[in-house]
Amino acid sequence: MTPAELIEQPFGTYAELIRAQAKVRPRHTALIQDDREVSFATLDAMMDRVAATLQRDGIHPTESIAICAGTSLEYAAVFLGALRAGVAVAPLAPSSTPQTIADMAANSEARLFLVDAEVAAELAPVQTQIAVPWIALDESAAGTPFSRWLAPAGSVPEPVAIRPEWPFNIIYSSGTTGTPKGIVQPHGMRWSHAQRARPQGYGPDSVTVIATPLYSNTTLVSFFPTVTLGGTVVLMGKFATTAYLALAEKHRATHTMLVPVQYRRLMAHADFDRYDLASFRMKLCTSAPFAAALKADILRRWPGGLVEYYGMTEGGGTCILAAHEHPDKLATVGKAAEGHDIRLIDEAGREIAPGEIGEVVGHSPAMMQGYHRQPEKTREAEWYAPDGKRFIRTGDVGRFDAEGFLTLMDRRKDMIISGGFNVYPSDLEAVLAQHPAVAEAAVVGVASPRWGETPVAFVVTRVGAGDTAIPAASELRDWANARLGKTQRLAAVEIVDTLPRSAIGKILKRELRDTFVPPADI
Repeated sequence: MTPAELIEQPFGTYAELIRAQAKVRPRHTALIQDDREVSFATLDAMMDRVAATLQRDGIHPTESIAICAGTSLEYAAVFLGALRAGVAVAPLAPSSTPQTIADMAANSEARLFLVDAEVAAELAPVQTQIAVPWIALDESAAGTPFSRWLAPAGSVPEPVAIRPEWPFNIIYSSGTTGTPKGIVQPHGMRWSHAQRARPQGYGPDSVTVIATPLYSNTTLVSFFPTVTLGGTVVLMGKFATTAYLALAEKHRATHTMLVPVQYRRLMAHADFDRYDLASFRMKLCTSAPFAAALKADILRRWPGGLVEYYGMTEGGGTCILAAHEHPDKLATVGKAAEGHDIRLIDEAGREIAPGEIGEVVGHSPAMMQGYHRQPEKTREAEWYAPDGKRFIRTGDVGRFDAEGFLTLMDRRKDMIISGGFNVYPSDLEAVLAQHPAVAEAAVVGVASPRWGETPVAFVVTRVGAGDTAIPAASELRDWANARLGKTQRLAAVEIVDTLPRSAIGKILKRELRDTFVPPADI
């Protein structure tokens, strides 16, 4: 079958799609990193060698391997080659603590651990806890060098008939709410992602700049559709604004997936408007709250469409906002994707009426099987409708408008109950963002003898605003409180240099909350 015929099938595999691309356009570039390029024919052959190596080593379909390394062509080839062998991949975040990485590797039941020298140095204190063979993707002394481990050129694996329910990967949650959980995504779920991506313009002439790490689901929902549908992926090792803009211009990028903090930094770049970005068709965003004002700035100054995806790695349901089509809905995360069922429930688990505020739950064809080896956590994440339909709970609080667009209020765990009233941090953050000296703000609830909880803001001021333009923390608090309702008022404002973030840009509110020392009067 041709790639176009394959993608129309109810189910297929990414390995089949890449093989089909290699037959149709063997010399077309599939992957680029720095001055290295890999054609589809070379990528397909490399995938065969990886799959054959895993079979040689006795790693069977539905078993797993773990990768904990920086972005590289080898990383991408191993991930894809493992899929051809029916072996699931657990991509682990090098930014996690060594003990957390060891715990994730153990939880994934990985039969093999692939690293690079930088990560291996960090893992020295827990090396004995990861008692499986180590492979060094960068040919370093971190483990068996990749080239020595890999089966000889021309090696071909035994065919594997992959089933939709088999695990494709185990993605670990960011850990912003505690110990990361292994989210098992099946092949069927990933296949639906590729089919869903076609309307965004992915295809044989697309070029996607990837500037987030390969362990992140944010990256993978753009990486896989690009390469499997015959486009070219340009990999960035580490994100930097000037380097990103130069790459996008050089390679005539058509697509990108970025998180909001990256968009904010790019739009603030002094020379942004000097770069030729006219080749862009679509820019994508997910993973963290995306301010309406930032979306508007991107639409005004960056060619091409802008699409925001709201959903979870666990799946369940996705909302899509085509910002270029709905400039009057930028404060929302869009409407439920086709075939996705998004509902709101109250604290008792009852579905609520339109216009009311409740927790977002979702059902879709793309849902996780569950958290790996954590059945209790899986049950906690599920909600069942009266007719038995399974939904995934997001933990987010939101409200639908009359046209079906969803506005997110906050994470349920971040909602502040002050004096018996519900206070949504996002409302307070939106007010603070209106101050000309405020670059960004995060509001958390802290314990209060008087109110139970009370809101506190952490604010980053604008660089170059001038000393006289930056108010004192108490002045900023008073300015915001004059614009907030009585039940919303801030107890304190702290001015900080930066806000703590995960590797994909999520603000770690737990860290802010844990480090705050409340004054006696709140």
